[in-house]
Amino acid sequence: MPADNSNVHADPSNPAFIQPEGIADALLQGKTKQIYAQLTPDFQQTLTEQMLADTVKQSLQGIQSFQPLSKPHTINGNWHYDWISDTGKLGLMAIVNKKEQIAAMLLQPIETFPATDNKTTSTTYQLPFQGDWFVFWGGHTVLQNYHYAVPAQRYAYDFVQLKDGMSYSGDPKLNQSYHAFGQPALAPADGTVINVVNNIADNEPVGKMNPAQPSGNMVIIQHGDEYSMLAHLEKGSVTVQKGDKVKRGQEIGKIGNSGNSSEAHLHFQVSDQPDLLEGQSMAIRWSDGLQPLKGDIVSNK
Repeated sequence: MPADNSNVHADPSNPAFIQPEGIADALLQGKTKQIYAQLTPDFQQTLTEQMLADTVKQSLQGIQSFQPLSKPHTINGNWHYDWISDTGKLGLMAIVNKKEQIAAMLLQPIETFPATDNKTTSTTYQLPFQGDWFVFWGGHTVLQNYHYAVPAQRYAYDFVQLKDGMSYSGDPKLNQSYHAFGQPALAPADGTVINVVNNIADNEPVGKMNPAQPSGNMVIIQHGDEYSMLAHLEKGSVTVQKGDKVKRGQEIGKIGNSGNSSEAHLHFQVSDQPDLLEGQSMAIRWSDGLQPLKGDIVSNK
């Protein structure tokens, strides 16, 4: 559902105003009229108040409560909230803009795959970057991790770098404005490079992506029977070649905005096959018992 940049403000002084952390409870209580009044005008263009009421009534049958699924977090001025139902079968996502309007909201059926969720890689991997990074996508539900719906990417991560809650500073249409762009990408464990792509142009942020070459510039490293991939690297930045032996923590390129990417970030995953489209994504055993989830700040110093 769309976000917008409306100039209309929500009114927190109104007694009927629903605080963002109370959105899930308000829906359970049938307060769809109040919720609808807090949607952005653009969002209201996509559905009527009655459509919202009917969807909520149908979707929330048998649900008594919601619990937070991820930590509330702010990115580029928008607050993100996620909840999961007491049944574990339904998730709720809401994005609230700086004017305290609800810019997006989604009720999402939840499916899990315990057999693979609870089986981690044999190799222990370190974070493939330096410093503090934000987990934009990561976790074992589709609300925490949109990759989760696809077996080949189920346990993939997307990492961005934030400063004061912003992924960029300056002109958002320039890659160089993004804090992640040009940062070192590191080998997550010892291994052998088996595939490199290094010649794909970086996209203009907030512009067209490149779904025809979804991984963009990338490096795939073999670690025994496991294969890690670092994707969306900066064009021409890869410093390793096929057949090279790499050590854990070695720089292999720079983080960029190539492939199916709208802004500079690092896509990282581990698979059981060298062809990641044919293989199965694997839940990662991280160093120091780390378990990165959407909304976390993780650090490799």
